[in-house]
Amino acid sequence: MMFLTIIKVALKSLAANKLRSVLAMLGIIIGVWSVICALALAAGAHDSILKQISALGTNVLMIMPGERGSRGVMSGNWQNLKIEDASALLKITQVSHVAPVVRGSVQARYFNKNTHTSLLGTSATYFALRNFKVQYGRSLSDADCDAAARVAIIGPTTAKNLFGAEFTWGLDQLVEVNGVAYRIIGILLAKGDQGWFNPDDQVIIPFSTAMHQVLGITYLQEIDVSAQDESRLTEIEQKATVILRRRHHLFGDAVDDFNIHNMADVLDTASTINKVLSGLLGGIAGISLLVGGIGVMNIMLVTVAERTREIGIRKAIGARQRDILRQFLIESVVMAATGGIVGVALGIATAKAITAAQSTFALVVRPWSVVLAIVFSAGVGIFFGYYPARRAAKLDPIEALRYE
Repeated sequence: MMFLTIIKVALKSLAANKLRSVLAMLGIIIGVWSVICALALAAGAHDSILKQISALGTNVLMIMPGERGSRGVMSGNWQNLKIEDASALLKITQVSHVAPVVRGSVQARYFNKNTHTSLLGTSATYFALRNFKVQYGRSLSDADCDAAARVAIIGPTTAKNLFGAEFTWGLDQLVEVNGVAYRIIGILLAKGDQGWFNPDDQVIIPFSTAMHQVLGITYLQEIDVSAQDESRLTEIEQKATVILRRRHHLFGDAVDDFNIHNMADVLDTASTINKVLSGLLGGIAGISLLVGGIGVMNIMLVTVAERTREIGIRKAIGARQRDILRQFLIESVVMAATGGIVGVALGIATAKAITAAQSTFALVVRPWSVVLAIVFSAGVGIFFGYYPARRAAKLDPIEALRYE
């Protein structure tokens, strides 16, 4: 009962000085708002990066030619990855798919419509390996690759550029790629622009066609390997290294003339970087919350000075030190917690507004960040409110009664 009375008195005191209380809470509101926005920005960036990497497959090894040169001076990449290398990797029992890859940049034209787009030469296995789905038409087949057929699958962005918004009628049409006609056999399901690369704006043809008829090369630029079980990626990487070193006649201390990139490691690295970014942004925003706490302490010190006679009267009629301590401590906690709740509401509203205003990525407010902000703001109220409350509790009742 006594505790409820202390709470009522604390709330009445705050209500009696509304402007002062609001000004004290303003620092907490701004601090919590900045913490929520900073953590929402970091969480949104993390989800966006995770989505982009997952779209390319997380259980994938990318094998690329190594750089050649001597004494730190690189003169280019080794042109040493062959179709036979890709076939040899199929002997690894834990491997699910292997896809040869060559890339380029081409001009695609359909009558008077032109578009500059990316070229991808690969096999039928690439689609399952990289989570690509054909929405209209069919995928590449082994027969297409064996015959170096002039067939193509295009992304939805490329299809819109060539055939307009209603692009499905473009199936089975002939499109010129660098002046050579290719029949469109499929249109991909949209994945979304990933910033550094747009998988929706590309032309995919058989690797044999791309190598010999478009790019004029006899080597692969990349070999993608997917695992049956993501936990076996490291084991597959080790076995692939042994196979490729043997095929490339690399023995002893000879340096690898190829590089193997593990997408799971890339994902872990991205997550680690994002955690550091979240901590940095949260820490910077937390500084403003501490500044708000100093404002609360300043206001509470003024309040104690103004209510010195009131404190003396309460002590004279039997109030204990801990009762006075609780009263002023509750006032500071109520101010900080109220400011925290208002700051959370403003932070969520700001995150939603920014997300609605742009389409790059969504700002994501995690439930734990809301709880953390409110708890931290209440903690700031306790930490910075304790000294003024203790000072009030330690006042001598006789001196307090004589205070003018």
